[in-house]
Amino acid sequence: MSKRKKRELEIVVLSDIHLGTYGCHAEELLRYLKTIKPKKLILNGDIIDMWQFSKHYWPRSHMQVIKHITGLLTKGTKIIYLTGNHDEMLRKFAGFKLGSFQIDNKIVLKINGKRAWIFHGDVFDVTMKYSKWLARLGAVGYDTLILINTFVNWCLKRLGREKISLSKRVKDSVKTAVKFINDFEKTATEIAISNQYDYVICGHIHHPEIKSIETEKGSVVYLNSGDWVENLSALEYDGNRWSVYRYKDDAQARAMKLPKRLRNDLDTDEIFRDLVEEFLLAKK
Repeated sequence: MSKRKKRELEIVVLSDIHLGTYGCHAEELLRYLKTIKPKKLILNGDIIDMWQFSKHYWPRSHMQVIKHITGLLTKGTKIIYLTGNHDEMLRKFAGFKLGSFQIDNKIVLKINGKRAWIFHGDVFDVTMKYSKWLARLGAVGYDTLILINTFVNWCLKRLGREKISLSKRVKDSVKTAVKFINDFEKTATEIAISNQYDYVICGHIHHPEIKSIETEKGSVVYLNSGDWVENLSALEYDGNRWSVYRYKDDAQARAMKLPKRLRNDLDTDEIFRDLVEEFLLAKK
């Protein structure tokens, strides 16, 4: 197969990758990243899952995602890391800048004369605000469901059937989950309209979306980048319009072959050495 040219994009927004967990689709994400050339990459929270992180589980593919993203810095891509609840330990570094890399909790960008308010979105989560231990417990339950889902999908693959997402089915069928998503979108858009933003861009709820919302006080375009656990999605801006990217619809990315060595795990010493090496390369 001839090597295809990478898609050039003005902005790509990724969130809720959850590196370091069993549910993360790191290989699929790596295939996607290898097909694009973004001028600006916004990592909108929950990139590395520090709640669930374990030194006993860090596959090579997860490290390769970090190495690829870090490598983009040397190729002229500006990277903005916005913190989420699962990587909240990085919030103390808000305001940090190093070359084309920066860390913040939220950011306002000007895009073709319009203002985009971008942040993870956990600030609207009442459970996060008042019962952090309950939120962490929920995260453990969610990760357990993902583990079960992995086994179920392995069985389905052996039977020649398509994969399913148990967590997505549960969320789509539970009324309280649907209400939570609706309340989240409503709160985000109302605040964005009151501050006269043109776009409000979030992650957190694992629900990819683009829609215009109008109220008595004005209108705003609400966007959500989804996740790389259930939906395998991102937001893309090509210079004219926003779109939701879905891995399942990308034949080029799905056809990309990755080295078999990605399936071998790294030990903790190798992880540390690779991280330091990539940081030093990006710093130059």
